[in-house]
Amino acid sequence: MCDTLVALGNSTEDNSVIFGKNSNRPESEVQLITYAPRKQYSKGNELSCTYISIPQVSETAAIILSQPWWMWGAEMGVNEYEVAIGNEAVYTLEPLRTIGLLGMDLLRLGLERGKTAKEAMQVIITLLEEYGQGGGCAYNDPSWTYHNSYIIADPMEAYVLETADKWWIAEKVKDVRSISNSISIRGKGDIRRNGIIQHAIERGYCKDDEKFDFAVTFSGGPISDTLSPYSRGGKSALLLRNNKGKITPELMMEFLREHDTAGICMHGGFESTGSQVSHLRENDTKSIHWFTGSTLPCSSIYKPYIFPVKGQKVLESGPYSKISPEWFWIKHAKFIRHSIQPTIKEYKNKLKAIESELIDKVNDVLEQENKISDEEYIEKIKAINQKSWKKSTDMILK
Repeated sequence: MCDTLVALGNSTEDNSVIFGKNSNRPESEVQLITYAPRKQYSKGNELSCTYISIPQVSETAAIILSQPWWMWGAEMGVNEYEVAIGNEAVYTLEPLRTIGLLGMDLLRLGLERGKTAKEAMQVIITLLEEYGQGGGCAYNDPSWTYHNSYIIADPMEAYVLETADKWWIAEKVKDVRSISNSISIRGKGDIRRNGIIQHAIERGYCKDDEKFDFAVTFSGGPISDTLSPYSRGGKSALLLRNNKGKITPELMMEFLREHDTAGICMHGGFESTGSQVSHLRENDTKSIHWFTGSTLPCSSIYKPYIFPVKGQKVLESGPYSKISPEWFWIKHAKFIRHSIQPTIKEYKNKLKAIESELIDKVNDVLEQENKISDEEYIEKIKAINQKSWKKSTDMILK
C-alpha cells in the first residue's frame, strides 16, 4: 500500500531527477535505514534471500536501504551509482505463488547489480522470469502475497516496470510519473516480455492483439482514463503535473506528507512506516538521498545521506532475527503514539523549523560544490547527517 513518484529533469527546478516514495506497511513493522558496502564474491557463492537462495554475482554495489527489519529485501533504496528504486504491491489475474523472490528482494537485487536504471530493470526482469515472485510479504504471515510494480530511476532517466507473476511490461517515463497499488501501464507499453499478449489471449484476458491493454487486461476490469484526485494514485499524479518545472526535493517531501484529500501520508493499521526522497544529480555531481528512518513522514525529519556512507548513521543490512528496543524507529513511534495532542503540535512545529534549517544547510553545500574539494563536500554532508539524527533524537527524548 505505497506511493512512488518521480520527476525527470524536464520537470524539476534544477533539471535533476527527483525520486520519492512512502512505504505503507503494517503500522507496527519497524523499517530501518541500513547499508551494505560494495563487495566481491568467489565463483559459486550462493545468496540467501528472504525465502530462497540464488547464485551470487562476482561484485555487488554499495547500497542504502529502507528495509523492514525481518526481510532480506527492501521497500526502497539507492546504490552508489545513484540508481533509486521503489516498489508497490499490485494484484492481477495471474496466480500468486507461495514461494519465490519477494518483490522487495528483487528491488534490492536490482540495486546491488545495476549501474543504471535500465541495467537494474533488466536485473529484475531476468530474475523474475527465472525464479518468480512469491512468499508471505508480512512477518510470519504467509497469507499476504502480491505482485509488484516499480519505479526505477537514475540521474538521466526512469522506468515504470509492472509485473503479473512472471510476466512484465515497462514504460519509459517522459516527464513525471507516479504509481500506487494498481497496475497502471496502458496499451502495450514501451517494452514487454515476449509472448505476453498471446498468453493473455490464451487465458481469456483479452480477445485479440488489438484489445490488449495491460492495465485493463491483467486487472480483469474496466479502468478509468482519469484517476480520482481523492485516490492516492490520482492525487500524486495531480501534484506532479500541477508543479512541473518547480519540483524540488523539499516539494517532493511535501507531496509525501499529503493529508488533505487522499492521505498519501497514510495513518492507521497500515501506515507510512518509512519514506525516501532522492535528489539524483548528473555530470559526476553528488546526489543527496533523504530518508526518515521513522514512521509517518508528517511526524519525521528527513535526514540527508551521501556516498560514501562512512560516518553517517546506518545499521548493517538485514534481515534481523529480533527487534531491538534501542532502534530509533521504535522510540519515535512510541513518542508519536503516546504523546498528547498539544505535545505533538509543538513537536511538529519544531520539526518543520529544524528540517528547513537542515535543507538550507544542504543547499548551501550544493552551491559551494565547485569551490570546495570532493572530500570537503562529503564531510559537510556527513556533518549535516549527524546533526539531523541528534536533533531527531533530542526531540523525542525531551
